[in-house]
Amino acid sequence: MSVQATARLVADGTALPVLTGDGPLALRRTRPRGAGLRVTVVGAMSAPLGGDRLAIDAEVRAGTRLTVDSAAATISLPGGDGATAHYDVALRVADDAVLHWLPEQLVAARGSTLRMRTRVELAATARLVLREEQILGRHGEDPGTLLTRLTVHRAGAPLLDGELAFGPGAPGGWDGPAVLGGHRAVGQLLVVEPDFAEKPPGRGVRGPNTAVTPLAGPAALVTAVAPDARRLRAALDAALDELVPGVRDG
Repeated sequence: MSVQATARLVADGTALPVLTGDGPLALRRTRPRGAGLRVTVVGAMSAPLGGDRLAIDAEVRAGTRLTVDSAAATISLPGGDGATAHYDVALRVADDAVLHWLPEQLVAARGSTLRMRTRVELAATARLVLREEQILGRHGEDPGTLLTRLTVHRAGAPLLDGELAFGPGAPGGWDGPAVLGGHRAVGQLLVVEPDFAEKPPGRGVRGPNTAVTPLAGPAALVTAVAPDARRLRAALDAALDELVPGVRDG
């Protein structure tokens, strides 16, 4: 039997006036490492399974600083009837607010099919650090099918709209030299920083499998591939330390 569940949070100053979750999505206020609020997503049951529809809706109000992380990796698992699972994330960040969206990895287990959609709405002076990491298959197994889309608008204008597709249900060539080149871990890091308007980050390659691309706005997109989750995280952490020093300390 499939599950439908939605978690919602609103961060306002030093308060969390809305913090709710049901089914496999539980939200917990946790101790921040630095200034601001911190919320951790805790999986209350195995999900998403085939046919499940999960959603997270988060709002960060003006002047608020929020970090959202997760207690463990999310594993996409096959359902009994082979149905597709859906996971939708909606993020809204107001003026002078800061959101660090730093969940753990998403693992596409063999036989699973997951469509994940993330939509972000940013005010003109909002700041964002958003990390996505996809691991194709658990250790020693073939990957499931994973389709993800990230859409970001800033001050009402499009900033980024990108789609990735991996696994046996994806178009041919996803594992070839022009895409993953045999790697099984892929990730991206989006940094939206108003200060980039005056001093944009330099574009180019960082290490053997990492690239930084300034966007048409005060933002930069880091993309990386790696043989495994540990080396992928190391590559994205190094890029984040270069773009916004001190984020991982707070």
